[in-house]
Amino acid sequence: MILKKGFKSRVICGEFVLIPIVSERVDFNRLISMNETARFLWEHLQDREFQLQDMIDMILDEYDVTESQARTDCEKLLADWTEAGLVE
Repeated sequence: MILKKGFKSRVICGEFVLIPIVSERVDFNRLISMNETARFLWEHLQDREFQLQDMIDMILDEYDVTESQARTDCEKLLADWTEAGLVE
């Protein structure tokens, strides 16, 4: 898998959001808000191929969580990203 291009990341009112860019125009109806963990993964997975296990390993290296919790969270996040069209 790889994260799709065509998104700009911004911090708006203290929240990390992805803004889809369409031909120089921003579609403000499709802002995607991310928590700190999702932001961490988004920033570290840019421009590289990855699998679910890569996400889990990154979370385990960065945060004090169990492997089971990391897996559950990463599976949910990946499903959300896929549904939002962020993953190819």
